[in-house]
Amino acid sequence: MMWKLNKFKNNTAVITESGQKITYEELDAHCQSLTDKIGRRCLVFNLCRNETASLAGYTGFLNAKIVPLMLKADLDKDLLKSFIITYKPDYLHVPSDMAAAFTDSREIYKNLGYSLIKTPYNNEFELHDELALLLTTSGSTGSPKLVRQSYKNIEANTKSIVKYLNIEETERAITTLPMNYTYGISIINTHLMTGACLILTEKGLMQKEFWQQLKENKATSFGGVPYTYEMLERLRFFRMDLPSLKYLTQAGGKLSPDLHEKFAKWAIENDKKFIVMYGQTEATARMAYLPCEKSLEKYGSMGIAIPGGKFSLIDENGEEITTPETVGELVYEGDNVTLGYAQCGDDLKKGDERGGRLVTGDMAKFDKDGFFYIAGRKKRFLKIYGNRVNLDETERLIKSNFKDIDCACTGIDDKMDIFITNPLYKEIVLKFISAKTGINHNAFTVNIISEIPKNEAGKTLYKELELSYV
Repeated sequence: MMWKLNKFKNNTAVITESGQKITYEELDAHCQSLTDKIGRRCLVFNLCRNETASLAGYTGFLNAKIVPLMLKADLDKDLLKSFIITYKPDYLHVPSDMAAAFTDSREIYKNLGYSLIKTPYNNEFELHDELALLLTTSGSTGSPKLVRQSYKNIEANTKSIVKYLNIEETERAITTLPMNYTYGISIINTHLMTGACLILTEKGLMQKEFWQQLKENKATSFGGVPYTYEMLERLRFFRMDLPSLKYLTQAGGKLSPDLHEKFAKWAIENDKKFIVMYGQTEATARMAYLPCEKSLEKYGSMGIAIPGGKFSLIDENGEEITTPETVGELVYEGDNVTLGYAQCGDDLKKGDERGGRLVTGDMAKFDKDGFFYIAGRKKRFLKIYGNRVNLDETERLIKSNFKDIDCACTGIDDKMDIFITNPLYKEIVLKFISAKTGINHNAFTVNIISEIPKNEAGKTLYKELELSYV
């Protein structure tokens, strides 16, 4: 059993948006009631909202050895249909207001505003014994490609995060991330493992109800992606009085060094902890963290490997790099490295294809003290007139120098496309980036777009960006 809920039966597991408190014993009862209706190992789609029923689904399915695919509840209908056709799940666990849409299936159970729906399928595909959980990757929300996570992966990564964050049962984390996103799930996992409390909310940072809920329920932490912290700065977060808040975590992409420094300083001045982390769905969640006491000294760094993990860098020939300040591809080893991908139903029977080693696709370097710094994605470098240009770094340069715009960069060798959201800056940005890179302005095209497309975790959707421009 993954989660020992009865160990903490009298602790508060969940505080809902309405202020209702649900104990671990009550959560366990909801889990049991749901999974008893299934009664066997099979595949279930859990359509997620940050609500108790969705949490009970995730928790109960893992405990009952039922394999859930976590998808956002408002997923595009055609994409959801594609997932169902590809993987043929035995059941769907969905918000009850969506249940009527599945006309070829029947509702067999209803609780907490969610319905369990039996599909026409019955164990269509074999499930490997180690397979625990299926998630989409951050880059594959438009395709049926999934990451296959094992029970060992989840347990190892959860224990590691609990250790380096020192999470105890007195913690109260408020949800700022989707439940179907690997970072959001990692926060859930660590709090379930330690008997801590989850404050569930569908409200966003821009809504006053979120902040009311945080204050009234005395949240001790929340996590965010770089976009979250960009919004917090605009919301004048540094002026807020949040006495219950003990620490903030950041992952889901590289935070700009400028913003990293600002939040590190704020944390030190206000006796809080700010912990930057690094991870991928392919490594269950986390691979690195920057200890809070190093947050200011090493701002811009993703830190060191988590307990139980190991990093190395390799050059273009696959040889290990041992010299500090030398950029190479980042490789991670640990028990949290997932089994591999699934792109069709038959892939669900596959075992471990990675052997605990993940070539991340990220370019990085380490300093003389062994702290790692991300340089960008391997695929996010262009050769422009013989110069190697990092698209991610170009974005950070523009964002840090022009506060009134959002931007994203794509392109091909010898031609970079820069997308910005404010037409007043078109010529200014062109001149700025040409001067900064020392490359003729003819290599750059600045395009105006109303909004940079992002997924629910705040990551830029570069494929949509290109399509919207075309």
